[in-house]
Amino acid sequence: MTNPATGADHATGLSRFKLPQGDGAPVRGRTSESAADALREAILDGALAPGTWLREVEIAKELNVSRTPVRDAFRVLAAEGLVTLNANQGAVVASTTSDDILELYAIREVLEGLAARLAARRSSQRCLEQFSVLLPRMRTAGTDGAIEDLVTLNFEFHKVIRQAAGNRYLDRSLAQIQNASRRFPDPTLRLPHRIEESIDEHAALADAISQGDGAKAEKLAVEHMRRLAELRIRMLLHS
Repeated sequence: MTNPATGADHATGLSRFKLPQGDGAPVRGRTSESAADALREAILDGALAPGTWLREVEIAKELNVSRTPVRDAFRVLAAEGLVTLNANQGAVVASTTSDDILELYAIREVLEGLAARLAARRSSQRCLEQFSVLLPRMRTAGTDGAIEDLVTLNFEFHKVIRQAAGNRYLDRSLAQIQNASRRFPDPTLRLPHRIEESIDEHAALADAISQGDGAKAEKLAVEHMRRLAELRIRMLLHS
């Protein structure tokens, strides 16, 4: 792949996202979906950086598929805002801006707040059990300074809440938004004192949900998202 700004070639990192090979001829729709999944994960994971050219021939070769499912995958990812299509040239991994952060967190705070309120209303035993496992792991990761582990645990924590809300439409919407959040570089957990602050925010949210206090859970979730957006904007402006 080539970065259009520098003209430099760099590895796509797609080798670990290879599509599984079966015995028979793959169904086009399934192959297109798998190609989109592989590319999406590579973008969200940072293996494909913003500004990277994605050329059909090269991607098809790396994923061991024809160009047609790759072209289909580009259209899917363009609709999701992850790539920008260029006529006769393929696609480019989309960049992220302060507007992207503001727009994403404007909707995320609303949906995370709703999910927290619904999760508190249901207060399922499975949800509480998952909190009891995740929070100690988060504190351990924070103490060890294992930021990447803590980032993963944070996403797991919010996944527990959205699934505990018991609303399929909310679950799907938040899953897409939480995935989009992975694109923003330099996690805020690298900021001074943010690790402790973040863990305390998650613990307070878990406590409100455990107590069945929907109003408090919603308020805490919204405040957590607003704080996160504020920090991300600050980081972007100073980068």
